Amino acid sequence: MKIENRWLDVPVAGEPEPMSAYLAQPTEPGPRATVLVGFELFGVTDYVCAVADRIAALGYTAVVPDFYHRSGRRIALPATADGRTRGFELLSQVTRDGVDRDIEALLDQLPGPHAMVGLSVGGHIAYYAAARFPFAAVATFYPGWLTDATIPLGRPTPTLALTPGIKGRLLFLVGDGDNLFTPAQRDEIAARLRDDGIDHDFVVYPDTPHGFFCDERDSYRPAEAADAFNRVTSMLADHLG
Repeated sequence: MKIENRWLDVPVAGEPEPMSAYLAQPTEPGPRATVLVGFELFGVTDYVCAVADRIAALGYTAVVPDFYHRSGRRIALPATADGRTRGFELLSQVTRDGVDRDIEALLDQLPGPHAMVGLSVGGHIAYYAAARFPFAAVATFYPGWLTDATIPLGRPTPTLALTPGIKGRLLFLVGDGDNLFTPAQRDEIAARLRDDGIDHDFVVYPDTPHGFFCDERDSYRPAEAADAFNRVTSMLADHLG
C-alpha cells in the first residue's frame, strides 16, 4: 500500500511549545484507526520512523510521538555508547505526568480506535499507556524496568503494579537472552498478566537478545522479527477492525 509521511506539531496541555510527531499513513482517503509507535532510547530515529511506515502500509495512521520534546526537538541519537549515555539522560526527564499529557493530546487529535506498538523504552511507555488509556490493543517489544523504579516512569510504584488497569489486548514480545530481564523478572511479568486476568499473549523467543526487531544492529534476528511483526499485524487486524 502506498503511504505518505510528514511531521505534526501537536499542542500539549501545559507546554509552551508543541510536541513533534512523525506521521505515516496510506495515501488513499478514508477513515482509519491510529497506531502510536513508542521509540527506543535513541529517540525519533530513522529506524523507528521506518517501523511506523511499515504499520502505515498495513492501512493505519501510524504516529511516533517525540516523548523527549521537553528536552529538545526531534532528538535522534546514534546507537553508540555515547548515544546510549545521552539517551539515559533524556529518559531521566520523562515522567508519567508528561507521558499522560502527550498521549492524551494525540488521542484527542487523531481518530480512533487507537492502538500502540512500543520498542524497548517505548515498550515500557506502551505498557504504562495500556494501563492508563483505552487502547484497543498494545504490542510491547522487550520493555525494560517494569518491575522496579529504575527510571522515573517506574515511580512511585513499579509500572507492573498498574497491570490491572489494562483493558485492551496486550502482546508482550521478548527474547530469553534479553539483558534487561532476568528469568525471574520475566516470570513475574507473565504471572502478573495471568493472575490479573489480562487478555494477552506472552511470547518468549529462544536464544534471542534484546533489540531483535531492529534490522540496523547486530542484535537483529530476522526469523523472530518476522514472527513478531506477523503477530502485531494479526493483533491490529483483530482489534482495530
